[in-house]
Amino acid sequence: MIAAIAAAELGADVTVYEKNEKLGKKLFITGKGRCNVTNDCDPENFFEHVMNSNKKFLYSSYYGFDNNAVMNFFENNGCRLKVERGNRVFPVSDHSSDIIKTLKDRLNELNVQVCLNSEIKGINSFTDENGNRTFASVSVKTGSSVKDVSFDTVIVATGGVSYPITGSTGDGHKFAAGNGHTVTELKPSLCPLLCREKWCANLAGLSLKNVTATLESDGKKVYKEMGEMLFTHTGVSGPLILTASSVLANLKNANNVKLYIDLKPALSDDQFDRRLIRELEEGNLKEIKNILPKIYPSSLVPVILELSKVDGYKKANVISASERKEILKVTKNLELTVTGTASFDEAIITKGGISLKEVNPSTMESKIVKNMYFAGEILDLDAQTGGYNLQIAWSTGHLAGENAASEA
Repeated sequence: MIAAIAAAELGADVTVYEKNEKLGKKLFITGKGRCNVTNDCDPENFFEHVMNSNKKFLYSSYYGFDNNAVMNFFENNGCRLKVERGNRVFPVSDHSSDIIKTLKDRLNELNVQVCLNSEIKGINSFTDENGNRTFASVSVKTGSSVKDVSFDTVIVATGGVSYPITGSTGDGHKFAAGNGHTVTELKPSLCPLLCREKWCANLAGLSLKNVTATLESDGKKVYKEMGEMLFTHTGVSGPLILTASSVLANLKNANNVKLYIDLKPALSDDQFDRRLIRELEEGNLKEIKNILPKIYPSSLVPVILELSKVDGYKKANVISASERKEILKVTKNLELTVTGTASFDEAIITKGGISLKEVNPSTMESKIVKNMYFAGEILDLDAQTGGYNLQIAWSTGHLAGENAASEA
């Protein structure tokens, strides 16, 4: 949509083909339905959150249509925005539908032709006498018929393969590969982590704030951050974990992956031990299982006791120093064995895509097929959670739209 708008604003005659029954189906569910439009950060911070090693690829697109330009676009077109914790930008209404409506209204103003329920089955190119490939037409399926429609240029912005229920089924990757492009390995990213420990299921739905997560692969620390997390029936999720999953997806070889949770990062070992001693002294005749809810969420207490091998029916006044030490160890270093990530069905984004080596970063045009452009998640580009991935989509889409229009 943003690519079509950018192209139409330069006077191009633009057609959008959408295989779904409506526009913005995936955009609708982003940010839990609130749509984290972008991040109100400086450029240095933005590039720090991009996961790819070749961050320079984004220079032209980002500086051509940065986060301020995105925010101005929506504000100027009647969609008021707000900035929340972590500089995350949302519509004031908290409804992603307002973001989609703004884009649709602008498409209408620019007389962009939108064809719904129109699935692209192929992108056709020809090779001239010098061996150069050039885009020619798209094969469009409407109803039961397929026909080839010619255009001057084409922008492929079909997303990755995450949340396939929204239509992201890897079509664009097939089109690109069919026209000579390399598609790097595709992995689910920004998704829950699966863990071996069965007790995670007992905590499903429990959310923890202000905890520290440390991810290790083969004993080497690859990620450490403080934030919010959530237990699931199969492992862990939440903002802190989603970012950890993107780090994990970025590793070439991830083995013996461990996740360590510090449940009380604000307290040193000594400070926590003193807090525990104080609670035990105040409830010295109570069973320890009835004291620990003052320190942890109630549902977490049985897990703490089980892992520290402390009898929950023991009276507080007979808890030994060694038992306190075990409770401390579990609290400051709750260990989880990561067996993998959730599937593409639960992944917010796709790691991998069309090789950046085969796309001109100044224009988003293919280096293999003239007049073919790419934008968004279809590329081998991804970032951490917080509005950064949508910013990549806006920036690359806008640049592709401008250059496709200029070429046309």
